[in-house]
Amino acid sequence: MQQPQQVVSGHGVNLFQDTQNALGLYLHIPFCFHKCHYCDFYSIVDSATRHEDRQQHFTDALISELLTANDKSPLKVRTIFVGGGTPTLLQPKFWHQIFQTLHKIVDFSSLDEFTVEANPETVTDELMRLFAQNGVNRISIGAQSFDQSLLKVLERWHDPQNVSKAMNIARNAGIRYINLDMIFAIPSQTMDRLNADLDAVLDLQPDHISDYSLIFEPNTPLTQKRNMGLIQPIKEDIERDMFEHVITRLSQAGYDHYEISNWAKKTQANQDLPVWGNRCLHNLLYWHNANWLGFGPSAASHMNGHRWKNLPHLGKYIEGSPIPPTIDHEYLKQHDRIGEQLMMLLRLREGVSTAWIKKHIPDSDVRHQTIKELRDINMLEIRDNYLRLTDQGLFVGDAVIARLL
Repeated sequence: MQQPQQVVSGHGVNLFQDTQNALGLYLHIPFCFHKCHYCDFYSIVDSATRHEDRQQHFTDALISELLTANDKSPLKVRTIFVGGGTPTLLQPKFWHQIFQTLHKIVDFSSLDEFTVEANPETVTDELMRLFAQNGVNRISIGAQSFDQSLLKVLERWHDPQNVSKAMNIARNAGIRYINLDMIFAIPSQTMDRLNADLDAVLDLQPDHISDYSLIFEPNTPLTQKRNMGLIQPIKEDIERDMFEHVITRLSQAGYDHYEISNWAKKTQANQDLPVWGNRCLHNLLYWHNANWLGFGPSAASHMNGHRWKNLPHLGKYIEGSPIPPTIDHEYLKQHDRIGEQLMMLLRLREGVSTAWIKKHIPDSDVRHQTIKELRDINMLEIRDNYLRLTDQGLFVGDAVIARLL
């Protein structure tokens, strides 16, 4: 790992001098103990005690795919992120094999951040020590809510009390950064129950908080329940009030709202932290539209405007080893790449620099007129030479940003 750099605050911190050469790795572990009803990520229900052979076959295929990414010299990688599924459901002996492969193909001296997602119930001393020994410095724990009845609505199976236990285990093992993932606007949630969730998460003082408004994704059990009238979504005006309340509470508690749904604990200049502080660097890599390679079934990749995705099918992923079948191939033309970059940067609360706009968007581009229109209706503003969402625009950020694609 590189030594932390001096903290720099304010606008203009260029974390990716050259986005085409900034590289991240994403690994997808598809196994879950139980399929949560709101989740649309590719996952399969698995029990390590019953399906050990399946975990071994998957690990073998993942290792084979990883080895195809390395020719001669180790990869200069800035970030590694392991998602799922539930990565911590994978047995430690298979993690040993994956770490051995990563140390073969990755130059760990260039690695700034190594994140693994975790379910509170599957965080163990053995696994966290193994992670820390192999360079993992960030754990992202799926808490979602501390209200057992709201977790039941989501079909999320964990004891809220185990969130703090998982955090303590990770910290005691030497994991530097702890993320907590939360969801609000869950059916039957009230402002009082939202406040109770915020009280609980702030009591734990994580380094980073992601708090997303619940999305009814197509073809999920939760959406089917909504369509059948079994549950009622939170009304739009109440959802907005909830989002505003989340922003206020986390800001008052000392968290930096750096992306629409993400907050990082504010730091002092003398703290031993890198320039991005407690922010999640891997996600910043996505939002800066840098390059990343995805491994595992359903994992997406982006390299210099080229996009593709591994087929979301474990059996075919294993059968195709070492080069799995891929889908959704796309190469964005320059006009579209600029629009996508603009869209991603506007998700960040600091926005996109006016210098970048001047350099990349020609005067004849219709986006200049769209930006003017959005500024006229107070959805966008220019502050400190950055174009950004206004506080009003933040609440309909996806719709505002979509107009600039």
